[in-house]
Amino acid sequence: QVQLVESGGGLVQAGGSLRLSCAASGRTFSANVMGWFRQAPGKEREFVAAITWSAGRIYYADSVKGRFTISRDNANNTAYLTVYLQMNSLKSEDTAVYYCAANRGPSATSARQYDYWGQGTQVTVSS
Repeated sequence: QVQLVESGGGLVQAGGSLRLSCAASGRTFSANVMGWFRQAPGKEREFVAAITWSAGRIYYADSVKGRFTISRDNANNTAYLTVYLQMNSLKSEDTAVYYCAANRGPSATSARQYDYWGQGTQVTVSS
């Protein structure tokens, strides 16, 4: 099992920035890909960004390219991993619950392929 806890959400004005964190613990060595997804009211969960743990390969949804940056940190302790999502130039359409997820397999962008999910953190962008 991998436990994921997100933090850093909140209310921000359009054009502002937020940094989300995802603390992963447990059998983190089994996580091949770490991703961020979001779900707005009445909409399906959608891919935002992902990073492969070993190679550091990064993927972004077109809607966030150039504005969001995903990064990782496990320099000191392989049992605890942290993944960040730096969100700049936020827009009202970025408003959603943001979820951190871990995938033991290779898929980066398909939510249904991910094995573990956090509880989510609300991001609200006011216009």
